[in-house]
Amino acid sequence: MHTNKIWLSAPHLGGNEQKYIQEAFDSNWIAPVGAHIDCFEHDLETYLGSGHVAALNSGTAAIHLGLILLGVQAGDTVLCQSMTFSASANPILYQGAIPIFIDSEPETWNLCPMALEEAIIDRMAKGATPKAIIAVHLYGVPYKIDEVRTVADKYSIPILEDSAEALGSSYMSRKCGTFGDIGVFSFNGSKIITTSGGGAIITNSAALKNRAIFLATQAKDDAPHYQHSEIGYNYRMSNICAGIGRGQMEVLGHHIGLKRAMHDFYAELFKDIKGVTVFEVPNANFFANYWLSTILIHPSETNGITREVLRLALEAANIESRPLWKPMHLQPIFCNYPYYGNTIAETLFDTGLCLPSGCNLSEEDRSRIKSVILKLFRK
Repeated sequence: MHTNKIWLSAPHLGGNEQKYIQEAFDSNWIAPVGAHIDCFEHDLETYLGSGHVAALNSGTAAIHLGLILLGVQAGDTVLCQSMTFSASANPILYQGAIPIFIDSEPETWNLCPMALEEAIIDRMAKGATPKAIIAVHLYGVPYKIDEVRTVADKYSIPILEDSAEALGSSYMSRKCGTFGDIGVFSFNGSKIITTSGGGAIITNSAALKNRAIFLATQAKDDAPHYQHSEIGYNYRMSNICAGIGRGQMEVLGHHIGLKRAMHDFYAELFKDIKGVTVFEVPNANFFANYWLSTILIHPSETNGITREVLRLALEAANIESRPLWKPMHLQPIFCNYPYYGNTIAETLFDTGLCLPSGCNLSEEDRSRIKSVILKLFRK
């Protein structure tokens, strides 16, 4: 076995992160306040072209605060894409609300507009209009922005846009993170840029941004002593992490190019392998960062080779891969909550695999990956 492991998506530093970290130490601003936080927020706002950004300590915190800003309370229902990571859905329970899970559609693997409307109509018939919709840009591929917005506006339900995986992706040349009533990003270690741990919330007004920061810093009232009139949270990003983020923003465009190059590598590798489909955007209106390159494997066309067979072959060569997100409505913690749709998400989970997609994979790494795949499929 090779001693050096090829990871699914390892952090990739650009070089200036250490400079900004040192500045934080030199100025003694190593708390969740400081110039790097303001600058990082400004960098993100400039990159997005619209919106007001508050830097937080995780994408999960951003979703939680987003639900609070949208007025979600205990007993409310929240519609959530089922095919996603659990961090999209867990904050619904933090609020004591009820998650309602929605199937995917096959083109973008994201929230199915038809199942979404079916769920809304049924929940309204049961006497409760859903309070919010959580839509996810899975693996950096934008969801069907126009169709989902049409349904949301028809029933006056706000959208929380989970762009945790989609920094740098866009639809009709507009950046993901700016389509929802609230948007969120994640900057944990595996994302396209990282602050080691971190996230951000994107709002459509300075007042909402300030409200998010107020809640993220323990909801301290304006008083000379510590006074609290409502529940707050310890969710603000540290100045050190924001310094890392500033360095990472300098290489974001380069990282996007490297991620997309890995997608092209797999498209070329699998083009003549029957029964394997590389996931890609449905048309030119969608631009994906391809945070993770993913495939579907159809065993009836591959002489019985499944995604698990391929995963184990890669694992034997010390190469990390991973099944697609297991849908939330199949998870033990969520399986008793309502679900609307068919079996698209389940089928994707059964047949899909995430392949190594790091920005820092070398030619030798790609050669190792290619060798394992060709050996398996050409037996």
